Amino acid sequence: MSELRWNPVLREWVITATHRQDRTFFPPPEYCPLCPTKPGAFPTEIPMPEYDIVVFENKFPSLRRETPEPAVSGNVLTPVEPAQGVCEVVCYSSDHNTELAKMPLNKIYNLVQVWADRFQELGDRPEVDYVFIFENKGREIGVTLAHPHGQIYAYPFIPPIPERELAGCKAHYDNAGDCLLCELVTNELQEGTRIVRENESFVAFVPFFARYPYEVHIHPKSHRPAITDFSVSEQFQLAEILQTVIIKYNRLWDKSLPYIMVTHQRPTDGGEYPHYHYHIEFYPPFRTPDKLKYLAGSEAGAGAYINDTLAEEKAAELRKL
Repeated sequence: MSELRWNPVLREWVITATHRQDRTFFPPPEYCPLCPTKPGAFPTEIPMPEYDIVVFENKFPSLRRETPEPAVSGNVLTPVEPAQGVCEVVCYSSDHNTELAKMPLNKIYNLVQVWADRFQELGDRPEVDYVFIFENKGREIGVTLAHPHGQIYAYPFIPPIPERELAGCKAHYDNAGDCLLCELVTNELQEGTRIVRENESFVAFVPFFARYPYEVHIHPKSHRPAITDFSVSEQFQLAEILQTVIIKYNRLWDKSLPYIMVTHQRPTDGGEYPHYHYHIEFYPPFRTPDKLKYLAGSEAGAGAYINDTLAEEKAAELRKL
């Protein structure tokens, strides 16, 4: 069962997807559904002996192209809608034991091109209002398949966090006539204390308002609302700065650091968004080598994050790696 249930208090949709209770949970490597199918071996989701990058629809999707009737009818106060959309899996490599930080730059560049392709194709679908590209890495994040992969959700609505960002950027644009995120990038470049890495087209920094100790944002220096607005050179430089950030994460404590990586870009609902600016955000869950930053009462219940560290100090740690 997949359906959308409206929360009228927070004014946001909740996706109910009961079939996901049965999704694959840490299978042994020889039965990994994201590995290539070896001759004579157990068949996987990818029926070929090797591959570079593969995209296919999630076997346990939160959103479906063809939607069943909702389990309940809802009412005016709490409406219910079909959970129509697309959920895709992006397998980065046929190698079960690798990760993005270990892959060559050209491989990550190819991945950036895949992201742009999927954003364009999924965003062109009439029912899709927002294309969300992300990666969950590590058991601590809740990942159930160890094979290196990311995901793409094509939502029939604009999710709450991008919607709040859009509203904040629109208010600033209407008042000042400039892109808020462009101004934040300029401010970070001028101050310099929170910069982790920059190249000709992009800058990575720990934001002034970081919620996680090692949170890093990557922004284009020029105004680009979506990944499809990048030139070939900018795509390559995005790959380069992505590679640098994730390598720094692994160097931090000499281990493969878990993280959530998300991309925020303009919606695909046909509207005009000159006030918005593409960016990537990383949320690593560790605050020390052996201590997690848990989302407890203030964060989960009130939405007020508490960061035990200073952005300037954490940026300096990452910058020198």
